[in-house]
Amino acid sequence: MISSSRKLISHLRTQLFIDNKWVNSKSGQTFKTINPATEEVIAEVQRASTEDVDLAVKAARTAYDNGPWRRMSGRERGQLIHKLTDLIIKNQANLAKLETIDGGKTITDTTYVDLPLTIDTYRQYASLANNIRGKTIPITGPYNCYTRYEPVGVCAQIIPWNYPLLMQCWKMAPALAAGCTMILKPAEQTPLTALQIGDLIVEAGFPEGVVNILPGFGDVGRDLTLHPGVDKIAFTGSTEVGLEIQRNAGMNGLKRVSLECGGKSPNIILDDADLDCAVTNAHTGIFDAVGQCCIAGSRVYVQEGIYDKFLEKSVELAKVRKIGDPLDPETQSGPQIEESLLEKILGYVHKGKMEGAKLVIGGNRWGSKGYFLEPIIFTDVTDNMSIAREEIFGPFMSILKFKTIDEVIKRANDTKYGLGAGVQTTSLEKAIKIVNGVRAGSVYVNCYDYTTENTPFGGFKQSGVGREVTEEGLANYLECKTVIIKTSQDTLP
Repeated sequence: MISSSRKLISHLRTQLFIDNKWVNSKSGQTFKTINPATEEVIAEVQRASTEDVDLAVKAARTAYDNGPWRRMSGRERGQLIHKLTDLIIKNQANLAKLETIDGGKTITDTTYVDLPLTIDTYRQYASLANNIRGKTIPITGPYNCYTRYEPVGVCAQIIPWNYPLLMQCWKMAPALAAGCTMILKPAEQTPLTALQIGDLIVEAGFPEGVVNILPGFGDVGRDLTLHPGVDKIAFTGSTEVGLEIQRNAGMNGLKRVSLECGGKSPNIILDDADLDCAVTNAHTGIFDAVGQCCIAGSRVYVQEGIYDKFLEKSVELAKVRKIGDPLDPETQSGPQIEESLLEKILGYVHKGKMEGAKLVIGGNRWGSKGYFLEPIIFTDVTDNMSIAREEIFGPFMSILKFKTIDEVIKRANDTKYGLGAGVQTTSLEKAIKIVNGVRAGSVYVNCYDYTTENTPFGGFKQSGVGREVTEEGLANYLECKTVIIKTSQDTLP
């Protein structure tokens, strides 16, 4: 395992990818990417600067305005996306392992969740590329009218660290299918798998400048959002940064913006639910990916009739959750991404206690090396507490008691977020009432966070703008053009 990891790391790409070439940053600066399970440096990565942003935007602009990419048929673009997907499949074992080393996600998750969903999503957009079509519109008079859809242009794609490959795919795949060109900015914590895709882009035969990849920090994202050569911005990350991006997007022209931001999602457990199933769904809904998931079900509302039993079973399940080396297939929980996040989460443990909630399990750092935390469960939580209102982004379950469905719908909606929600019940009527009442982009009934390449994803309120995946995701990268042609009266039927 160690020798194979060293071999994998020794062949890493760590430069900037601009115009299908690997180059060093103009500033000469680099940054370290850290293995969060061991706290060891994996590699030194070139750090992009403002000058590099200009070069990447110029390459993407030239490729869009003068290159062959947007002039290709959808079928031709789809064939290249299929080639890229084939190469990802060929390299999926190494990509999954690298994702685990760089981001701390368990090898089980990266192998059996992230990579398959990435592959399926690329396949879907490869097919959709040849199905972009307008419509013929009947209008009054001697006119023919139709619409056509064209790529929006040069796109800045800013992705987070919690699902690096999947978020790269959710941004790149629809943009490629639409005929856009792009500059991808991976998170500074997890740049490695994004960079390896650059090699596959060249191997698949994509034209120069279609995809450019700039590892770096927040200044790179800011420069991209302000750059006059960028037509469209797509971002996944915190609501705070999303708001800043939305403000910046209007500084140099009206850029198109799609945002997938934070969440504080409610998971509602009714007293008629299958208790064991509900406990399992709530457990995985917050503790999978160690809570580092925007749609995590961090507010668990439990009806008073089963509150005590639900708490007892939830604590039992949390106690046996296996924490450890994310490369071990039996591990269920790996580390947090970095020490600052770990300390932030422990700060919320202190806040929860100070505000009157009861810590029933966890709240401690786990092990002597790496950024590991025990699963955390608080009970006696009320809606006004910080742990019930603020996004924590960790393995942190807050359990709240409720009496009636009308009450819990109102309380679930009392948040600035609206990304996801869950409902656990054996009553279809009650489930539909809650589904229709809760303001969230995705609602899961008797499951949680089940996402596929066929399900649109995005949020209400401050959880985002627009949807990703499927045709809704493709629409973010297309402009609708209306064509009206005057004809002779004689040509009318």
